Amino acid sequence: MIRISVEMPAVTACSVSECAYNTGSACHARAITVGNQVHPGCDTYFNLGEAIENHTKATQRQAGVGACKMFNCQFNEDFECMAEEVSVGLSDNMISCLTYQHR
Repeated sequence: MIRISVEMPAVTACSVSECAYNTGSACHARAITVGNQVHPGCDTYFNLGEAIENHTKATQRQAGVGACKMFNCQFNEDFECMAEEVSVGLSDNMISCLTYQHR
């Protein structure tokens, strides 16, 4: 495996407890993708269900934002997020990047 080091904003909080990558209100995916050009959702989110507990093994890892498809966000530069940090949670009952700000 090739290891790549890239600077990206950290996902510093995630209040979506049912996400497979969430342990202790923190995201432990390698990186998330935000948005679908209409809604700044967390495209990396998926729910494994209540039957699987302690499913995230890499709890020492902190997620970053690998890509952002929200071209109208003030933090988007060439489809990459330039915010200092990102929070994910519910907005209008949808899992969203709470850091998103329309330009």
